[in-house]
Amino acid sequence: MLSAESLAKIDREVAKYPADQKRSAVMASLRIAQVEKGWLATETIEYVADYLGIPPVAAYEVATFYNMYDLRPVGKYKLTVCTNLPCALNGGVNSAEYLKQKLGIGFGETTADGKFTLVEGECMGACGDAPVLLVNNHSMCSFMTPEAIDKKLAELE
Repeated sequence: MLSAESLAKIDREVAKYPADQKRSAVMASLRIAQVEKGWLATETIEYVADYLGIPPVAAYEVATFYNMYDLRPVGKYKLTVCTNLPCALNGGVNSAEYLKQKLGIGFGETTADGKFTLVEGECMGACGDAPVLLVNNHSMCSFMTPEAIDKKLAELE
């Protein structure tokens, strides 16, 4: 279900913990699986749990708690906008509304061409850089004014 390369990466994560603590590698393992598959189908979550030797529910608990895990297909670019209070007070909500208008979608939706999925995010720990935008769970963009958003979208095209 996962490539040998992904399994080797998971093995490296598992090796960081005592042999009886494989469960500690579940977050990293789910991330590795999601990078390969694009999202986490039920079968993928169960596969990771089986690989780690933990009950599937233990992996589901993690996958459903954190918003970095996608439980359904997303666009090529997942754009997560922080709208928690500090970001909201510094333009996060305005940036989110601008993205909704610009892309023609709401939170949790994907553009018709499959390119962008827009997600409302929780605190990203960069309140001083608000408003912030996270691209594909890995690239944080700061001070996302409408002009900065236009520039980022052009880069992603």
